[in-house]
Amino acid sequence: MPLISFKKNIHAPIEVPSQTVLMTALLDAGLPVASSCDGDGVCAKCKIVIVEGKENLTSENETESFLRETNNVPKDVRISCQTQILGDITVDASYW
Repeated sequence: MPLISFKKNIHAPIEVPSQTVLMTALLDAGLPVASSCDGDGVCAKCKIVIVEGKENLTSENETESFLRETNNVPKDVRISCQTQILGDITVDASYW
């Protein structure tokens, strides 16, 4: 099962089933994830920096590509409500 690690060591690594949505995994572990749309892919506030392992995430879907373009989201950042985990990653967020 994939492992989510944290750049700032704010939480022990989290083991999750493959294809788990990143936002869901973080919320289930008790970590805050910014969002005003509740993960519906509208607000783009749930941005998570992918420090390592971006190749272990699903490709951007149309919703994430649209949000990236309209909100000027950098390439090392993913919209967590639109991203599934396929392998080990290390993440960070400005609000942790």
